[in-house]
Amino acid sequence: MAEFETLKIEDRGAARIITVDRPKALNALNPQVIAELSRAIEALSQALEAGDRSVRGVIITGGGDKAFVAGADIAAMVDMDRDAAMTFASQGHAVGEMLANLGVPVIAAVNGFALGGGCELALACDFIIASEKAKFGQPEVKLGVIPGFGGTQRLSRRVGVARAIELCVSGEMIRADEALRIGLVNRVVAPEALLDTCLGIVATVAQMGPLAVAEAKRVVHQGAELPLAAANQLEVEAFAGLFDSADQSEGMRAFLDKRSAEFEGE
Repeated sequence: MAEFETLKIEDRGAARIITVDRPKALNALNPQVIAELSRAIEALSQALEAGDRSVRGVIITGGGDKAFVAGADIAAMVDMDRDAAMTFASQGHAVGEMLANLGVPVIAAVNGFALGGGCELALACDFIIASEKAKFGQPEVKLGVIPGFGGTQRLSRRVGVARAIELCVSGEMIRADEALRIGLVNRVVAPEALLDTCLGIVATVAQMGPLAVAEAKRVVHQGAELPLAAANQLEVEAFAGLFDSADQSEGMRAFLDKRSAEFEGE
């Protein structure tokens, strides 16, 4: 596995844990972190495309006990001009797209502050499990800018336009329980249970057909951007396409035989 300076990567069971590891900087995102996230995700994507089924889910978290990612690194941004800002934002967006297109679920294990780019990184994951200590916000307006890594768009798709605008124009920081209430996060758990909860989710997913999991994720993401009729057709085609797989036959025969399926991802 490639060496990284700002990330720690560990495989545990069927989960790949990616830790943004800059605790002294509250794991703030700078161009190096973004580049390393891109490399780590691309490497996994290539392995999945080559048929490697050892990783069935990704968990992204932050180093230390204070922050998931407390935002972008302002010191790295303060002197950017328009072109540099465009490049930085485009690179951040690219990471979000890579996570969305990855053929396994991606879980944000939010262990503390998830502000600005950190909230956006969490929003780019398929679901968010938050510690009771977690706090979320898009405070960019306090710096004279707006979210640049997808926050205005992914936030509105999660919590609705009105609540997203409120958060983006006020810079308000909300606690985990409020994030759960408005639908920003999937679950809130005790800090000591955060990683085990995420590992448990991946372990559950690992028992399912890998082709079906990848297609379910793809169809939900792509269908959300389509008119309902077109999205339904996308679902029909994906559903039917899985009947060409050995996994479909194995899954249904195992059900009829009252045994556990042994999926091969074929």
